[in-house]
Amino acid sequence: MATQATSRPRRRVGAKKAAAKLKRPTKAEQRAEMTEQILDAAELLFSRHGLYGVTLKDVANRVGVHHTLLNYYFTDKKTLFDAVMARRAPVTSGKRMQALDDYEASCGGKPTLEGALRAFLDTDLDLYIQGGENWKNYGALSALASTTPYGAELMDQHFDPVVLRLIALLKQAVPECAEEDIFWGYHFVTGALMLTLARTGRIDRLSGGLCRSDDYDAVKARMANFMAAGFRELCKRQGAKTR
Repeated sequence: MATQATSRPRRRVGAKKAAAKLKRPTKAEQRAEMTEQILDAAELLFSRHGLYGVTLKDVANRVGVHHTLLNYYFTDKKTLFDAVMARRAPVTSGKRMQALDDYEASCGGKPTLEGALRAFLDTDLDLYIQGGENWKNYGALSALASTTPYGAELMDQHFDPVVLRLIALLKQAVPECAEEDIFWGYHFVTGALMLTLARTGRIDRLSGGLCRSDDYDAVKARMANFMAAGFRELCKRQGAKTR
């Protein structure tokens, strides 16, 4: 009886050790987790200071590791920057592409400016509304990167297909509009969107707190309609020229 009584606790201890081993993350899982931490830290720092205002040591300090560890994950700062820009791009591009496809399928071959712009803009803004601070950091980084030659190259690489998809729908919505005016109109759209994603706080100060630069719900309620009116004005101007 005594032997049976003492053997049971040993089995329980052995079971706990086995369970602990099962729960221990694998090296691949540890690497994936560290990679995400590095990307999150770099995303925040790059969104505030840009590619040239951040060092790998700054990122390492933010993560809480020695800077030499970062070279195990990313060969240099540019590689890290590229990875940060590429991580979320397929999500925002893919969601907008799907929204544009769904809108075209539902509009019966008669797209409107508002409909196309809402599919493009509202879908993107929803990501920043619902995605938390990390998504907002990515938006601010995209806004900052879009003003630099190298950042613009990355924007071309990641976002041209969805932008051209929008432009094709806009051309269908206003076939009478000159093609160059469609492209200028998009230029103004993306400028307003990037300024919004930058969250500079300028509108907060100008309005005395009446408006907030991070109030994406307020932007979503206004931007597509505002931009649609701008496109119509451009098309009207073109029509006046041809008469």
